[in-house]
Amino acid sequence: MGIKYKLKLKDLKIEYFKEYFAPFLNYFKKTKKIENYSDLKEFIQKKSAWVSQVTLYGYLKTRMGAKYVLMFEDEIFLGSINKAKWNIYAVALQDLTFYTISYLKNENNFHDVEKSKEIFFQIMEEELNNEIPKDIYEKGKKEFSERYEKINWTEYYKSLPFNKSALALYEWSPIAEELKTLDRKIVLNSMILKWENVQKDFTKLLNF
Repeated sequence: MGIKYKLKLKDLKIEYFKEYFAPFLNYFKKTKKIENYSDLKEFIQKKSAWVSQVTLYGYLKTRMGAKYVLMFEDEIFLGSINKAKWNIYAVALQDLTFYTISYLKNENNFHDVEKSKEIFFQIMEEELNNEIPKDIYEKGKKEFSERYEKINWTEYYKSLPFNKSALALYEWSPIAEELKTLDRKIVLNSMILKWENVQKDFTKLLNF
């Protein structure tokens, strides 16, 4: 998911264009059934990346209008987008991991909630190869562990499970604060609506 900071600006622009369109193309690819925890990990990783990128880039495009393409000319702004993307993604991973394991525990009578740790930390380790910033990597693991200790596994999946990632989108989007304040409800709803699609996909594909 990551973008290398050391790329030349021309290469950086190409990489971001590729990354911008990738989530839209991936959404239409056929997703395989979720038959085991390995499939579940892949689902969590792909869908978290899709939601994070589509909502972030969609918000930026909406706010910037015709000037949107110019952001690919600004290396500093691209760095801000990269930071936002990783921060949002780290929280999205947490939310979807907790949601799916909570759902399995209660709806499918699976009780190994420790699998949430295994899945999340495996994904985070893999993202090191994609150059997730070290501080976001460490913060994401810490936040996950803190949330894990407090989570109500019986209630989580049916009690606003994606609020934190929606708030992360609002917090980290590189838009002026006075504009974000005006957009708060729209931004939060855009993320929640995307997660509703993921929830439908999950229940449809689940075949444990």
